[in-house]
Order: sequence, then structure tokens, then C-alpha cells
Amino acid sequence: MLQLQTIREKKDEIINALTKRNIDASPLVNGVLELDEKRRATQTQLDNILAESNKLSKEIGMLFKSGKPQEANELKEKTGTLKEESKNLSEQLNSVAEELQAMLYQIPNAPHDSVPAGNSEDDNEEIYNEGEIPTLATDALPHWELAKKYDIIDFELGVKITGAGFPVYKGKGARLQRALISYFLDKNTEAGYTEMQVPHLVNELSGYGTGQLPDKEGQMYHVTEDDLYLIPTGEVPVTNILRNEIVSEGDFPIRYTAYTPCFRREAGSYGAHVRGLNRLHQFDKVEIVRVEHPSKSYEALDSMVEHIKNILRELKLPYRILRLCGGDLGFTAALTYDFEVFSTAQDRWLEISSASNFETYQANRLKLRYKDENGKSQLAHTLNGSSLALPRVLAGILENYQTAEGIKIPEVLVPYCGFDIID
Repeated sequence: MLQLQTIREKKDEIINALTKRNIDASPLVNGVLELDEKRRATQTQLDNILAESNKLSKEIGMLFKSGKPQEANELKEKTGTLKEESKNLSEQLNSVAEELQAMLYQIPNAPHDSVPAGNSEDDNEEIYNEGEIPTLATDALPHWELAKKYDIIDFELGVKITGAGFPVYKGKGARLQRALISYFLDKNTEAGYTEMQVPHLVNELSGYGTGQLPDKEGQMYHVTEDDLYLIPTGEVPVTNILRNEIVSEGDFPIRYTAYTPCFRREAGSYGAHVRGLNRLHQFDKVEIVRVEHPSKSYEALDSMVEHIKNILRELKLPYRILRLCGGDLGFTAALTYDFEVFSTAQDRWLEISSASNFETYQANRLKLRYKDENGKSQLAHTLNGSSLALPRVLAGILENYQTAEGIKIPEVLVPYCGFDIID
């Protein structure tokens, strides 16, 4: 969340920046500042009463020692009144602080200066594209038909076991899925990311720490009896590794990678654009997370973008990069780049990754700080990216690599798969 001090000092700048998200944040920002003034005034009252109470306690002790019990008891009555006042003020302070925190959670991150204004994904900026779109035969099939033809993914079996959006991978389809996971993890660890294995359920504090709560509560599966949430992305448990931690400046950059399944309740509309692997309730993803010194975070974001580009080059998939506009930017992000692979059989672009800089927004929620050269605690910057989400990468491979003989495997994956064609 945004820092209170920043809101106080840069109120107009923040309100103006948030107009890129097509919202008028002035009521929220002004409400936060009013509550903050009330909180500080209440704290001052409480501090004064506590100071007076402490002073009187010392005087009472001196009066008893001086043999003046009547005067001491008179002061004790006054301290009793002060204690009651301090109790009431403490309750008021806690109430105002909770209200202030809840209001701060409602304010999204302020977009970076480079974020274009816009209302929806139609206003995102294409900043890069690479790769040759293959020419397929006239009878080329979309991946859900290929999955059925070669018996590698069974969507109907998933419906039987669980419901729509929970596919079952079979035979070479399962092996290709496993190969992609291993390949992505190897690429990430070679680039300096430390591999982690993390829980697939998180507590409420972890959800609030990275911003999934309260913003995306309706999109998460909630285990109500235990008050735990199935993770919507590996970003949540991985970033929370450093919740409430103070790291040293010399620890930067901190880089983690993890494979996890992801679970999302989000409902989609019907049609070809959500068929097959295009939108799922459970899917696999390999994530990269970075914690950086604020002066290095945008350099780190560029490095993440280059890393993902290199993976897509090796897979020889045609892709493009979009800079998300304010209206399509995630709640917690200051700047996001989306990667999309072109699905030749579907004749459309499929989002397969995003790389985001959250600046101090998540770190402020997480209380993730570092000691600067003067020994003062400062908020770190956090970043994350998909490297990569598997369903649409797999869809792109199946569709773009299909031939009359079968589906060829990208050369870089053959050592991981142990076969070079699905036939």
C-alpha cells in the first residue's frame, strides 16, 4: 500500500497519477489524510494523559513517603479518572487505526510515469515483437482438438473428477508439461534465481502482504474451516518469505524462483477464447520474484523482461510485449509488461507472462525493509514475473508446431521430454 508520509507529501501527484487508472482517488486520499490527522491528534491526547498520569504517580509516592496520605489519596482519585480517559482514548485510537488501514488498502498503487492512460486492454502499448508466425495447413487444429486427436489432455475427464477448468494431462502431454517446468526452473536458476519449494496454501496475512486481499478475495479459493487460501500464484508464498524481515543492503539482489500449481475461481465468459487451456481454474506456473534496492528496481525489471524474452526465443515461439495502460494495470503494480504468444491455429494473441514492479507498495504491507548505509530502515522494492505460465505456452507449442506427421517438440525441450514428436 502507499505510504502515509508519501500521501501527505505528494497528495496532488498521487491523485493525478491515479487518474491513469480511470479513478478519482481524491475522496479516498482526503479521507485517509483526515483519519490520519484524527489518529495523530488522538495519539497526542493519549500521550499527554499518560505523561500526566506518570507524573502524578511519582507525586503520590513522594506524598506517602512524606506522611501525607490524605493528599496522596486525593491524587489517586485523579489518576483513576485519567486511567479511564486513557482507556477510552486507546480504544478510539485502535478504532481509527483500523479504519485508516482499511482505507489505505482501498487505494491502488500509483502508476509509473511511463504507464499510458487507457481504459482497457485495447489501450495497451505494443513495445516489442519477435519471431516468425508459422504458416499452417488449411486443416490446422486448435490445441483442444489436437489434445483430443493425440490423447494428451483430457478436458472431459477433468470435468468428471472435479469440474470445468481442471484438465487431466496424459502420456506425452504430461511429460511435455513436466519438461516445461524443469526447463523453466533450470533457466531461472542459471540466471541466478534460487529455487524454492513453498506451500500451496497461505494464511490471510500472506494474502494481504502481496495485495491479493482484500482486492481479489472473490477470485481465491478459501478453505473456510482453517481460514487458508489456495494460492492464485507462486508470487504470494514466495514474496511472503521476507514478510516482517529487515535485510542488509548487501543482500540485494534477492532472487527466488518456484514452481507451483495456481488456483483461481475467476469465472470467464463462454466462447473459443476461453476454450481448452485458454482459461483454467487450476494451472501450473514457474514464477520469478526479486527484492531490490529502490535505485535498482527498474534496471531489474528490464533484466526480467530480457530473461523471459530469451526463453521464448529458445522455444521459437512468436511473441510480443505490451506495456499495460492504467485501466488494465493490476491493483498493486506500478508498471507491468505483458508477454503474449501468437496462436496461429486460433489466429489470436495469448497472454503467457507478465513482469511487474510494485516499488514499495507490497513492501509496505509486508514490512519488508533494509538497512541503508546510515543504518536507517527503508522499504525495499519487490518485483515478480511469470517465467512462465504453462497452459498457454503449451497451447502455443501444440498449435504452432503441428505438422502432418504430428506435433514436433521444440528442440530445446527434446532432452527434457525424451521424444521429439507427439504422433
